[in-house]
Amino acid sequence: MGFFDKLFGKKEKESLDQGLQKTKESFFSKITKAVAGKSSVDDEVLDSLEEALVTADVGIETTVQIIERIEKRVSRDKYLNTSELNTILQDEIRAVLVDAPESNTYSFQSDLPTKPYVILVVGVNGVGKTTTIGKLAYNFKKAGKSVLLGAADTFRAAAVDQLTIWSDRVGVPIVKQDMGSDPAAVAFDTVQSGVARGSDVIIIDTAGRLHNKAHLMDELGKIKRVIQKVIPNAPHEVLLVLDGSTGQNALEQAKHFTATTEVSALAITKLDGTAKGGVVLAIANQFKIPVKFIGVGEKMEDLLVFDKHEFVDSLFSLQS
Repeated sequence: MGFFDKLFGKKEKESLDQGLQKTKESFFSKITKAVAGKSSVDDEVLDSLEEALVTADVGIETTVQIIERIEKRVSRDKYLNTSELNTILQDEIRAVLVDAPESNTYSFQSDLPTKPYVILVVGVNGVGKTTTIGKLAYNFKKAGKSVLLGAADTFRAAAVDQLTIWSDRVGVPIVKQDMGSDPAAVAFDTVQSGVARGSDVIIIDTAGRLHNKAHLMDELGKIKRVIQKVIPNAPHEVLLVLDGSTGQNALEQAKHFTATTEVSALAITKLDGTAKGGVVLAIANQFKIPVKFIGVGEKMEDLLVFDKHEFVDSLFSLQS
Protein backbone atom coordinates (compact mmCIF):
# COMPACT_ATOMS: atom_id res chain seq x y z
CA MET A 1 0.00 0.00 0.00
CA GLY A 2 1.38 3.39 -0.95
CA PHE A 3 1.17 6.48 1.19
CA PHE A 4 -1.96 7.84 -0.38
CA ASP A 5 -3.81 4.67 -1.30
CA LYS A 6 -7.27 5.61 0.02
CA LEU A 7 -5.58 7.60 2.82
CA PHE A 8 -5.69 11.14 1.47
CA GLY A 9 -9.36 11.85 1.96
CA LYS A 10 -11.51 14.94 1.84
CA LYS A 11 -10.52 16.05 5.35
CA GLU A 12 -6.80 15.81 4.61
CA LYS A 13 -7.26 17.64 1.32
CA GLU A 14 -9.11 20.47 3.07
CA SER A 15 -6.31 20.73 5.66
CA LEU A 16 -3.71 20.92 2.91
CA ASP A 17 -5.64 23.56 0.96
CA GLN A 18 -6.13 25.70 4.05
CA GLY A 19 -2.55 25.21 5.22
CA LEU A 20 -1.15 26.50 1.94
CA GLN A 21 -3.53 29.47 1.74
CA LYS A 22 -0.98 32.18 2.60
CA THR A 23 1.53 30.81 0.12
CA LYS A 24 -1.11 30.58 -2.60
CA GLU A 25 -2.41 34.11 -2.02
CA SER A 26 1.10 35.60 -2.18
CA PHE A 27 2.18 33.45 -5.11
CA PHE A 28 -0.89 34.07 -7.25
CA SER A 29 -0.95 37.81 -6.59
CA LYS A 30 2.56 37.99 -8.03
CA ILE A 31 1.64 35.84 -11.03
CA THR A 32 -1.41 38.05 -11.67
CA LYS A 33 0.84 41.13 -11.68
CA ALA A 34 3.32 39.36 -13.95
CA VAL A 35 0.76 38.75 -16.68
CA ALA A 36 -1.33 41.93 -16.30
CA GLY A 37 -1.82 43.51 -19.71
CA LYS A 38 0.21 40.81 -21.47
CA SER A 39 -1.08 38.71 -24.33
CA SER A 40 1.84 36.30 -24.56
CA VAL A 41 4.52 34.73 -22.33
CA ASP A 42 7.56 36.93 -23.06
CA ASP A 43 10.85 37.60 -21.26
CA GLU A 44 9.25 40.16 -18.97
CA VAL A 45 6.59 37.69 -17.89
CA LEU A 46 9.24 35.03 -17.27
CA ASP A 47 11.32 37.48 -15.21
CA SER A 48 8.29 38.34 -13.08
CA LEU A 49 7.42 34.66 -12.74
CA GLU A 50 10.98 33.93 -11.62
CA GLU A 51 10.65 36.63 -8.96
CA ALA A 52 7.35 35.14 -7.77
CA LEU A 53 8.91 31.69 -7.39
CA VAL A 54 11.95 32.99 -5.54
CA THR A 55 9.76 35.10 -3.22
CA ALA A 56 7.77 31.95 -2.36
CA ASP A 57 11.12 30.39 -1.37
CA VAL A 58 11.09 27.83 -4.13
CA GLY A 59 14.84 28.48 -4.19
CA ILE A 60 17.20 29.64 -6.94
CA GLU A 61 18.18 26.18 -8.16
CA THR A 62 14.62 24.88 -8.45
CA THR A 63 13.32 28.18 -9.84
CA VAL A 64 15.93 28.13 -12.61
CA GLN A 65 14.90 24.58 -13.55
CA ILE A 66 11.23 25.58 -13.75
CA ILE A 67 11.90 28.74 -15.78
CA GLU A 68 14.19 26.88 -18.18
CA ARG A 69 11.46 24.29 -18.76
CA ILE A 70 8.91 27.01 -19.51
CA GLU A 71 11.37 28.80 -21.84
CA LYS A 72 11.85 25.59 -23.83
CA ARG A 73 8.11 25.16 -24.04
CA VAL A 74 7.62 28.75 -25.25
CA SER A 75 10.37 28.28 -27.82
CA ARG A 76 8.90 24.98 -29.01
CA ASP A 77 5.27 26.10 -29.18
CA LYS A 78 6.20 29.57 -30.50
CA TYR A 79 3.14 31.21 -28.98
CA LEU A 80 1.65 30.73 -25.55
CA ASN A 81 -0.83 33.16 -24.09
CA THR A 82 -0.82 34.18 -20.45
CA SER A 83 -4.13 32.50 -19.72
CA GLU A 84 -2.30 29.21 -20.15
CA LEU A 85 0.46 30.16 -17.73
CA ASN A 86 -1.06 28.61 -14.59
CA THR A 87 -1.53 25.29 -16.36
CA ILE A 88 1.96 25.43 -17.84
CA LEU A 89 3.52 26.35 -14.49
CA GLN A 90 1.65 23.56 -12.74
CA ASP A 91 2.86 21.06 -15.34
CA GLU A 92 6.46 22.18 -15.04
CA ILE A 93 6.53 22.24 -11.24
CA ARG A 94 5.14 18.72 -11.25
CA ALA A 95 7.77 17.73 -13.83
CA VAL A 96 10.56 19.11 -11.65
CA LEU A 97 9.25 17.11 -8.69
CA VAL A 98 8.64 13.89 -10.57
CA ASP A 99 12.18 12.68 -9.88
CA ALA A 100 12.16 13.78 -6.25
CA PRO A 101 12.25 10.73 -3.99
CA GLU A 102 8.90 9.71 -2.57
CA SER A 103 8.77 7.64 0.58
CA ASN A 104 6.85 4.39 0.44
CA THR A 105 8.05 2.68 3.60
CA TYR A 106 4.88 3.16 5.59
CA SER A 107 1.78 5.19 6.17
CA PHE A 108 0.05 5.60 9.50
CA GLN A 109 -2.50 2.93 8.61
CA SER A 110 -0.49 0.43 6.59
CA ASP A 111 1.69 -2.31 8.04
CA LEU A 112 5.10 -1.21 9.31
CA PRO A 113 8.16 -2.82 7.71
CA THR A 114 9.39 -4.04 11.12
CA LYS A 115 8.32 -4.11 14.75
CA PRO A 116 9.17 -2.15 16.73
CA TYR A 117 9.78 0.60 14.18
CA VAL A 118 12.28 3.03 15.72
CA ILE A 119 12.20 6.69 14.65
CA LEU A 120 14.97 9.04 15.80
CA VAL A 121 13.85 12.69 15.53
CA VAL A 122 16.44 15.44 15.01
CA GLY A 123 16.39 19.20 14.39
CA VAL A 124 17.19 22.54 16.01
CA ASN A 125 15.13 24.05 18.82
CA GLY A 126 12.03 25.94 17.77
CA VAL A 127 11.23 24.09 14.54
CA GLY A 128 8.27 22.22 16.03
CA LYS A 129 10.14 19.00 16.76
CA THR A 130 8.32 18.07 19.97
CA THR A 131 4.95 18.99 18.48
CA THR A 132 5.72 16.85 15.44
CA ILE A 133 6.55 13.89 17.71
CA GLY A 134 3.24 14.37 19.52
CA LYS A 135 1.33 14.49 16.24
CA LEU A 136 3.14 11.39 14.98
CA ALA A 137 2.23 9.54 18.17
CA TYR A 138 -1.40 10.63 17.85
CA ASN A 139 -1.71 9.53 14.22
CA PHE A 140 -0.04 6.17 14.80
CA LYS A 141 -2.22 5.50 17.85
CA LYS A 142 -5.33 6.55 15.91
CA ALA A 143 -4.35 3.98 13.28
CA GLY A 144 -4.33 1.27 15.96
CA LYS A 145 -0.61 1.08 16.67
CA SER A 146 1.02 1.07 20.09
CA VAL A 147 3.51 3.90 20.55
CA LEU A 148 6.31 4.57 23.05
CA LEU A 149 8.07 7.94 23.38
CA GLY A 150 11.66 8.48 24.55
CA ALA A 151 12.72 11.86 26.00
CA ALA A 152 16.42 11.84 25.07
CA ASP A 153 16.66 15.65 24.89
CA THR A 154 17.99 15.87 28.44
CA PHE A 155 19.76 19.21 28.02
CA ARG A 156 16.56 21.19 28.62
CA ALA A 157 14.05 20.41 31.35
CA ALA A 158 11.43 22.11 29.18
CA ALA A 159 11.99 19.57 26.42
CA VAL A 160 11.23 16.64 28.71
CA ASP A 161 8.25 18.49 30.19
CA GLN A 162 6.84 19.30 26.74
CA LEU A 163 7.15 15.71 25.57
CA THR A 164 5.52 14.50 28.79
CA ILE A 165 2.57 16.83 28.13
CA TRP A 166 2.20 15.33 24.64
CA SER A 167 2.48 11.83 26.13
CA ASP A 168 -0.42 12.62 28.48
CA ARG A 169 -2.44 14.38 25.77
CA VAL A 170 -2.15 11.52 23.29
CA GLY A 171 -2.30 8.78 25.92
CA VAL A 172 0.94 6.97 25.14
CA PRO A 173 3.71 5.96 27.58
CA ILE A 174 7.04 7.79 27.82
CA VAL A 175 10.52 6.85 29.03
CA LYS A 176 12.41 9.73 30.66
CA GLN A 177 15.15 10.50 33.15
CA ASP A 178 16.32 13.57 35.04
CA MET A 179 17.65 16.62 33.22
CA GLY A 180 21.35 16.19 32.46
CA SER A 181 21.12 12.41 32.15
CA ASP A 182 23.01 10.68 29.37
CA PRO A 183 20.77 10.94 26.25
CA ALA A 184 22.13 7.63 24.96
CA ALA A 185 21.11 5.93 28.21
CA VAL A 186 17.56 7.26 27.81
CA ALA A 187 17.47 6.02 24.20
CA PHE A 188 18.75 2.60 25.29
CA ASP A 189 16.12 2.32 28.06
CA THR A 190 13.40 3.43 25.63
CA VAL A 191 14.22 0.81 23.02
CA GLN A 192 14.64 -1.90 25.65
CA SER A 193 11.27 -0.96 27.16
CA GLY A 194 9.65 -0.85 23.73
CA VAL A 195 10.79 -4.37 22.96
CA ALA A 196 9.55 -5.62 26.35
CA ARG A 197 6.17 -3.91 25.87
CA GLY A 198 5.77 -5.15 22.31
CA SER A 199 5.43 -1.58 21.02
CA ASP A 200 4.76 -1.07 17.33
CA VAL A 201 6.47 2.32 17.09
CA ILE A 202 9.21 3.91 19.20
CA ILE A 203 9.80 7.64 18.72
CA ILE A 204 12.90 9.14 20.34
CA ASP A 205 13.41 12.89 20.77
CA THR A 206 16.97 14.25 20.67
CA ALA A 207 18.54 17.53 21.73
CA GLY A 208 17.63 20.58 19.66
CA ARG A 209 21.13 20.74 18.37
CA LEU A 210 22.74 23.44 16.29
CA HIS A 211 24.20 21.93 13.15
CA ASN A 212 27.62 23.49 13.83
CA LYS A 213 28.07 21.82 17.22
CA ALA A 214 30.23 18.79 16.43
CA HIS A 215 29.94 17.23 19.89
CA LEU A 216 26.17 17.16 19.63
CA MET A 217 26.42 15.41 16.28
CA ASP A 218 28.81 12.91 17.91
CA GLU A 219 26.15 12.33 20.55
CA LEU A 220 23.72 11.28 17.83
CA GLY A 221 26.23 8.64 16.75
CA LYS A 222 26.43 7.37 20.32
CA ILE A 223 22.64 7.17 20.55
CA LYS A 224 22.50 5.09 17.39
CA ARG A 225 25.22 2.73 18.64
CA VAL A 226 23.49 1.99 21.95
CA ILE A 227 20.12 1.52 20.25
CA GLN A 228 21.73 -1.08 17.99
CA LYS A 229 22.79 -3.10 21.02
CA VAL A 230 19.08 -3.88 21.44
CA ILE A 231 17.93 -3.77 17.78
CA PRO A 232 20.89 -4.16 15.40
CA ASN A 233 19.34 -2.37 12.41
CA ALA A 234 17.77 0.52 14.37
CA PRO A 235 16.96 3.35 14.13
CA HIS A 236 14.89 2.51 11.09
CA GLU A 237 14.32 6.16 10.34
CA VAL A 238 16.12 9.41 11.18
CA LEU A 239 13.54 12.16 10.75
CA LEU A 240 14.81 15.74 10.36
CA VAL A 241 12.24 18.37 11.32
CA LEU A 242 12.48 21.74 9.53
CA ASP A 243 10.47 24.93 10.03
CA GLY A 244 8.95 25.83 6.66
CA SER A 245 8.28 29.41 7.77
CA THR A 246 12.03 30.09 7.86
CA GLY A 247 12.30 29.57 4.11
CA GLN A 248 15.89 29.40 2.93
CA ASN A 249 17.18 28.90 6.48
CA ALA A 250 15.37 25.56 6.46
CA LEU A 251 17.31 24.68 3.31
CA GLU A 252 20.59 25.58 5.02
CA GLN A 253 19.72 23.44 8.04
CA ALA A 254 18.88 20.55 5.75
CA LYS A 255 22.24 20.91 3.98
CA HIS A 256 24.19 20.80 7.25
CA PHE A 257 22.22 17.99 8.84
CA THR A 258 22.24 15.76 5.77
CA ALA A 259 26.00 16.30 5.41
CA THR A 260 26.72 15.18 8.98
CA THR A 261 23.85 12.85 9.88
CA GLU A 262 22.27 9.90 8.11
CA VAL A 263 18.89 11.60 7.67
CA SER A 264 16.41 9.31 5.92
CA ALA A 265 13.22 11.43 5.97
CA LEU A 266 12.11 15.06 6.36
CA ALA A 267 9.17 16.72 8.11
CA ILE A 268 8.42 20.35 7.22
CA THR A 269 6.33 22.23 9.78
CA LYS A 270 4.42 25.52 10.17
CA LEU A 271 3.40 25.84 6.52
CA ASP A 272 0.02 27.26 7.54
CA GLY A 273 1.55 30.43 8.98
CA THR A 274 3.80 31.40 6.10
CA ALA A 275 3.82 32.54 2.48
CA LYS A 276 7.06 30.59 2.03
CA GLY A 277 5.49 27.20 1.35
CA GLY A 278 7.49 26.98 -1.87
CA VAL A 279 10.42 25.84 0.26
CA VAL A 280 8.84 22.38 0.17
CA LEU A 281 9.45 22.31 -3.58
CA ALA A 282 13.06 23.39 -3.10
CA ILE A 283 13.75 20.78 -0.43
CA ALA A 284 11.98 17.97 -2.29
CA ASN A 285 13.90 18.81 -5.46
CA GLN A 286 17.38 19.41 -4.03
CA PHE A 287 17.77 16.59 -1.52
CA LYS A 288 17.74 12.90 -2.31
CA ILE A 289 15.74 12.35 0.86
CA PRO A 290 11.94 12.09 0.88
CA VAL A 291 9.77 14.76 2.44
CA LYS A 292 7.58 12.45 4.46
CA PHE A 293 5.40 14.80 6.53
CA ILE A 294 4.20 18.39 6.40
CA GLY A 295 2.61 20.37 9.22
CA VAL A 296 -0.30 22.58 8.13
CA GLY A 297 -1.96 23.58 11.41
CA GLU A 298 -2.14 23.39 15.19
CA LYS A 299 -4.47 20.40 15.51
CA MET A 300 -3.08 16.92 16.04
CA GLU A 301 -4.63 15.88 12.72
CA ASP A 302 -2.71 18.62 10.89
CA LEU A 303 0.42 16.57 10.31
CA LEU A 304 -0.06 15.17 6.81
CA VAL A 305 1.84 12.51 4.94
CA PHE A 306 3.39 14.39 2.03
CA ASP A 307 2.40 13.63 -1.54
CA LYS A 308 3.99 15.83 -4.20
CA HIS A 309 1.06 15.47 -6.61
CA GLU A 310 -1.52 16.51 -4.01
CA PHE A 311 0.77 19.34 -2.92
CA VAL A 312 0.99 20.81 -6.44
CA ASP A 313 -2.76 20.41 -6.91
CA SER A 314 -3.44 22.30 -3.67
CA LEU A 315 -0.90 25.00 -4.54
CA PHE A 316 -2.88 25.78 -7.69
CA SER A 317 -6.38 25.59 -6.20
CA LEU A 318 -6.79 29.03 -4.65
CA GLN A 319 -9.62 29.08 -2.12
CA SER A 320 -11.69 32.18 -1.49
